[in-house]
Amino acid sequence: MSFFYLEPEVAGELGAATSMDASVHPPVVSRFAYRFESWLGDAFLEAFPCFIATCALADTLVMNEFSGFTIEHVTVSSSDEFKALQPGMKLPDFVWLKITGIAGNDDFGLAADFRLVVSEHVLHVLKSFNLENADIEAF
Repeated sequence: MSFFYLEPEVAGELGAATSMDASVHPPVVSRFAYRFESWLGDAFLEAFPCFIATCALADTLVMNEFSGFTIEHVTVSSSDEFKALQPGMKLPDFVWLKITGIAGNDDFGLAADFRLVVSEHVLHVLKSFNLENADIEAF
């Protein structure tokens, strides 16, 4: 099976309600909030060191029994800039896709340099949900 580095669209940043231990690298996040600054429409997004997915995408990942992640709650908000640039846009529901796997072994994992690695099967599913703004390269 082939694996790929995946760097998703960054449409925002860690929100004020995020709780994390920044004394280690990567920081350990215990509560995650994502604050949108903009959004180009991808269903899978990043704000280091966390990832979010639309609920529809997450349901499909679970249904396919992919390994290396858990689903957790994320609090989503949008900045004043986002509201001004994209007035009336209703964001879909998102969840935190918490990566727990080993790169090159599980369907989702983090490499030694903390970049996300996904299996070819996961990449195929992600692309079917819109992954236009992600950087992808061979692992």
